[in-house]
Amino acid sequence: MGKQKRAADARPSTAEEFGTALLAAARDTAQGVRGAAGKCAKRLAPDFALPAGLAEAADLAGRQLIGRVCRDGWLPEDLDQAARRRVDEFAGSYVLDTLAAHIGRLPPATVHPGWRERLDAVGATPWWTAAEPHLPQWAAKHILTPAEAVTAVIEALGLLMTLPVLTVVLPVPGTAAQQHPAVHHAVDEKKLSRVRALLAKAESSSFPDEAEALSAKAQELMTRHALDRVLVEAGGAVPDAPVSRRLWLDTPHLDAKSLLVHVVAKANRCRAVFDAQWGYVTVVGDEDDPASVTLLTTSLLVQATRAMIAGGQDDRERRSRSFRQSFLVSYATRIGERLERAAETTIADAPEPERLLPVLASHEKKVATTFAALFPEVVHKSVTVRSHEGWGAGRAAADRARLAD
Repeated sequence: MGKQKRAADARPSTAEEFGTALLAAARDTAQGVRGAAGKCAKRLAPDFALPAGLAEAADLAGRQLIGRVCRDGWLPEDLDQAARRRVDEFAGSYVLDTLAAHIGRLPPATVHPGWRERLDAVGATPWWTAAEPHLPQWAAKHILTPAEAVTAVIEALGLLMTLPVLTVVLPVPGTAAQQHPAVHHAVDEKKLSRVRALLAKAESSSFPDEAEALSAKAQELMTRHALDRVLVEAGGAVPDAPVSRRLWLDTPHLDAKSLLVHVVAKANRCRAVFDAQWGYVTVVGDEDDPASVTLLTTSLLVQATRAMIAGGQDDRERRSRSFRQSFLVSYATRIGERLERAAETTIADAPEPERLLPVLASHEKKVATTFAALFPEVVHKSVTVRSHEGWGAGRAAADRARLAD
């Protein structure tokens, strides 16, 4: 028994042995074994220098896991958000470096352009000298001892092991270029810029009526753009297939916040499903409608939080969890009603309704079919409301504005 224990505790000497130890500790970490990462790191890197075999093993282990994660549908922003929620900044940094290294090894023609944009957005770009091992350079950049660096590596690997399969939003990096679908339409950046400007004004306004009126105007612009797009397609353009987009939410009150995403999605002819374990909502819609949903929802969450906090400054009940949960549920419910009304009014006032309505119905059917194929086992759940005062305050906050200009 004593000899077996000493053999298990012996420090590895080859990259293969280091890799086995790293992955074993990562599995323990993924399963919730406290201190597994730090204990293993102290055994593997007890001195003030990182063994070459350990640096090589970390690279190989990361490469193995990140490839699986990419095949399972995880995008750069998803990995960034998951890391922010589950590990510290050092392990999160190592995850993004591992992703950048993986994409950098692939032929550029096999990586969808959307991946490049997303990598840049989260800062997942190679910065290290390729001729030298990454791990020592990374440890020096973050001023970490070898044991601290290896602890972060193990925690990063453990996180990658826990990630489930997601809906594939963009083609998997490394797939053949001819498999990338043709892009028929791009997001109208000019339209989105106008919407962003309106929402920025809404977020900065100290007057709830003005903020909600500006949000309603943004909804009107988004609806008009969507109607213009479907009319162009009715004239003979090839329509795109529905697309998916994930929106990550911050705690607390995830259920109530996901309800707000749902009602905004519905007003914009999209479908949404919430993953409570990881805290994100997947929005499925026509072309750039999911991007519009994300933009509007993000702004409304800022406005709702401001109104909720302002309403609870002098009242202990209004600062309670039940009040805030009820406030957000009520706010989302009423905002959904008003956004749908704004969208319906815009559609009713649109030109050529005899051409528009059949095309809209066709698009909505495509979205529903795609959503059902992606999420065949969606379970509908209700959100609990326990504060009558919170419900009333939330509805009032969402109901103060006149939606007409």
